Amino acid sequence: MRHGRFNKSKSKVDNLSRLLIATNNRGKVLEIQDLLADMNIELVLPADIGLRLDVAEDGHTYAENATKKALAFAQASGLISLADDSGLEVDALDGAPGLYSARYSPKPSASDADRRAYLLQNLQGRPRPWKACFHATVAIATPGGNVHLATGKCPGEIIPEERGTGGFGYDPIFLLPELGRTMAELDMDEKNRLSHRARAVLNARPILREIFGLRTGENE
Repeated sequence: MRHGRFNKSKSKVDNLSRLLIATNNRGKVLEIQDLLADMNIELVLPADIGLRLDVAEDGHTYAENATKKALAFAQASGLISLADDSGLEVDALDGAPGLYSARYSPKPSASDADRRAYLLQNLQGRPRPWKACFHATVAIATPGGNVHLATGKCPGEIIPEERGTGGFGYDPIFLLPELGRTMAELDMDEKNRLSHRARAVLNARPILREIFGLRTGENE
């Protein structure tokens, strides 16, 4: 784990009204910000507070990885922190890439496009449909070490051609059969009703209300 210098200049009272989104992934940041925008919580990014943190995702479950990240950011910043871990599980590949979705390529510095190409390469010759499911676990950690978890999933299938320009990761080849569109063809409002991460964050909202002392039903 590596982290840069961080000046905890904000008061404890200020910190209690702020939530650190513990990721540097721009796609994730945009989704989480949109999902929590109506809550009476100040959302903070690591760059906003000069925090540079690299947490190894070496857990055996999504929950372990999300918990490890949330705790590391909470303890380094003094802020309540929200982290997630997610993955794509493809039935025809016995659940791969799963926990290794973000690193699923033989190339050391692979792009999202490289990972999509490698996934499709490994599916060649296998009968369709290529059923798959996105999974996400959100962890909310306090600086004192308390952790709360919420989960979400989104079933669908992998298609051999990319469609859509939105989203990131495997979105252009992940089809939602009931809509006839890929995740990358959804607008933000649609994605934030249907995606695995959206469902996990929505399930985490009651936890956030409790932690931040918001009344039941406030900003819902």
